[in-house]
Amino acid sequence: MLSALSEWFWQERLWFPEGLGWADLEDRDGRVYAKARDLWVALPIALIFLIVRQIFERAVATPLASLLGVKDTARLKAPYNPTLESYYCNITKNPTQTSIASLCKQTGYSERQLQRWFRRRRNQDRPSLLKKFREASWRFTFYLLAFIAGLAALIDKPWLYDLKEMWEGFPVLTVLPSQYWYYMIELGFYSSLLFSVASDVKRKDFKEQIVHHVATILLISFSWCVNYIRAGTLIMLVHDSSDYFLESAKMFNYAGWRNACNYIFIMFAAIFIVTRLIIFPFRIIYCTWVYPVTIYEPFFGYYFFNGLLMVLQCLHIFWAVLIIRIAVRFLTNNEKVDDERSDKDETDESEDEEEEEEEEEKGGKKDMKKNGPVQNGHTVHNNNHSKTE
Repeated sequence: MLSALSEWFWQERLWFPEGLGWADLEDRDGRVYAKARDLWVALPIALIFLIVRQIFERAVATPLASLLGVKDTARLKAPYNPTLESYYCNITKNPTQTSIASLCKQTGYSERQLQRWFRRRRNQDRPSLLKKFREASWRFTFYLLAFIAGLAALIDKPWLYDLKEMWEGFPVLTVLPSQYWYYMIELGFYSSLLFSVASDVKRKDFKEQIVHHVATILLISFSWCVNYIRAGTLIMLVHDSSDYFLESAKMFNYAGWRNACNYIFIMFAAIFIVTRLIIFPFRIIYCTWVYPVTIYEPFFGYYFFNGLLMVLQCLHIFWAVLIIRIAVRFLTNNEKVDDERSDKDETDESEDEEEEEEEEEKGGKKDMKKNGPVQNGHTVHNNNHSKTE
């Protein structure tokens, strides 16, 4: 059954224009072509990336965070309570007012103590500032190096300047060593992001990020298998051209360097809009959607490839709306730049309230010693003149 499914999946009419097939991509006369089995190399590369990331975050990112003044504040832990812990883990992290009243009866906590417990418990699950900085610095390093390497690999290629050249001789296009490693490293990196997504910082666009990673992996893999390599290298270069600006803006934001963060983010927004909303749809997608049908009849692989590109473009539009919203708010009101994708689960909440409550508790204890019992900030007077009823 598996062999029949594999035979159906790899049939030539799905992946090639009429008259061409896998036989055309067999190595001959010293000319090397892309093969599906080459993609297995990406798995050990992804594993290497995961290991290198751990080393990088400890040996490079952590000292850099200290140098830039990234401070990780100690969080107050919620005291262990089996009833509340079970409710928090199994029902909800944000109880309703009705649930709070019920939990107060079960635990003997006051409403304010219960709210404080849930606030502190939520804060315990949130990623630390140092964790977010280390993640951003790792991505910044990769995206910057990937963009430089991609530019070096394509700077002398004619299809970088004339996009129609990407289809010259298709699909019998030999693979250059620079293209091979550019592809495998990018595929390995995005595979490593997919493997580590459970432990990475989660934001509002978590689902969109998963879709992006899966679409990117499918796009890279498919374009390699059917020799859309020239188009694939251009797409990867366009995507890497702006991402390192975003990650560097995050790094400065976590370090508290507001001005540097704001201006780098504006640069990122400008490059993102030009590359993702102008160059990508009107140049690259045009040359993969419109131009190829002038050369050969459309086939399944043509629709599949362009369908993946349209998925990416929808994500670009989604993110562009968030980016433009932040940029407009900064330029018109001079507000600080904050990542619109940041979720409540990513940021510590009510730190000021915690400090106020601690001060109130200390003040309450002093009042207890000085004036006796205190209720809502006022001394409780005993109007009963006898000790016994």
